[in-house]
Amino acid sequence: MRLVGISKSYGGARILGPVSLEVGARTTLALVGSSGCGKSTLLRTIVGLVSPDEGRVEVAGEPMTPTTAQSLRRRIGYVIQDGGLFPHLTARGNAILMAEHLGWPRDRVAARLAELVALARLRSELLDRYPAELSGGERQRVSLVRALFLDPDVVLLDDPLGALDALVRAELQQELRTIFQTLEKTAILVTHDLSEAAFIADEIAVMRDGVILQRGSIDDLVSRPGDDFVSRLVGAQRSLVVGGRSKS
Repeated sequence: MRLVGISKSYGGARILGPVSLEVGARTTLALVGSSGCGKSTLLRTIVGLVSPDEGRVEVAGEPMTPTTAQSLRRRIGYVIQDGGLFPHLTARGNAILMAEHLGWPRDRVAARLAELVALARLRSELLDRYPAELSGGERQRVSLVRALFLDPDVVLLDDPLGALDALVRAELQQELRTIFQTLEKTAILVTHDLSEAAFIADEIAVMRDGVILQRGSIDDLVSRPGDDFVSRLVGAQRSLVVGGRSKS
């Protein structure tokens, strides 16, 4: 997945860019930074929900254009905070929505659903419940199953754990890391939590004012910060130095 010179402005104010970014296969990248720094806008640009004023998005080497956008979106899984599930559909209906739309045979749908429910540790008896009948963690598991259903090349996660309590969040952090390692997907995770980024991701990119200030491992950010903002961001989460650097 590749971004080349992406920028976006609203009302004459630039909120994103220029950003150039490449994330290789089987790599998980975390985007961190203060609220309003452009992280979510960057994800929405990748998935084609925001059109950049300048630059281009490439998915598996193919540029996203008005002509290719629909087909490329099917190669991108997208998870937002609190799941973004359709309230009138059951968990099952949400999970299989695009596969049914594309006319997958029932046996293929059932097999894929069973595979992903097991991978996401979603209890099968929850599949016939509606989103309002599920906990926050359960909704996020359903959303993850939906995002992975078409076996996308890229998975985008926009602060998916931010609204969860600490115990559920810790559990899902472990499961997300396991899922990414198992499926070997390209993944981009937005989070406000540096320790979460260090635990889940292979690399971290720090954003401020719509641009990427520094990209590297958590050790790079802690030991060799390239900007005063990076130093202050790391310093604000001092427990990271003790508990966040190991991925064992």
